[in-house]
This record gives sequence, structure tokens and C-alpha cells, in this order.
Amino acid sequence: MKVPKEIRTYCPRCNKHTPQKVSNTKKGKARGLAWGTLRHERRTKGYVGKVKGQAKVRKQGKRQKLTLECTVCKKKQERLLGGGRTKKKVEIVK
Repeated sequence: MKVPKEIRTYCPRCNKHTPQKVSNTKKGKARGLAWGTLRHERRTKGYVGKVKGQAKVRKQGKRQKLTLECTVCKKKQERLLGGGRTKKKVEIVK
């Protein structure tokens, strides 16, 4: 899926349409003390290794997310691309 490097769209801080830089959204760092992480480590510690087998159902794809940065006020916001799930990766072009 091809997306332009710059989009003119609404900025909530400026309260008007401004040119915005487009970039891919980076995944945040997982919390080490989250309940799921602690549970997973507790179940896999020792010599047992993996606790559960393969997942039976696979999702069709992920919803692609973009980060838009206003060139006027530098406010960042996220935008989901498309309605459904997609297998295509976001490609930022001129």
C-alpha cells in the first residue's frame, strides 16, 4: 500500500488543515512487570520450554497504522489505514 510522504490533513492542535509528515508507527516496548509477561515467564521457567502449541486460527493481517507529524506545531497523531485488515505493508513514496 503506497502512501505519500506528506499529507495535508487536519491538526487538532492548530485546529486547521496543515501539511503533515507521514512515517510508520514503531511498536512500543513491552512492560516487563505486566501480568501476562510475568505469567508467561512463570510457566516457561525451568526445563519445560514452550507451554502451549501452535495457534489454531491465524488473523488475516494487521491494520496498518501511520504516524502523522504536523509541520507547523510538531504535534504527532496516529491514523489507521483502511477499514479492515490488510496483508500489505505501508510503503511511503514521494
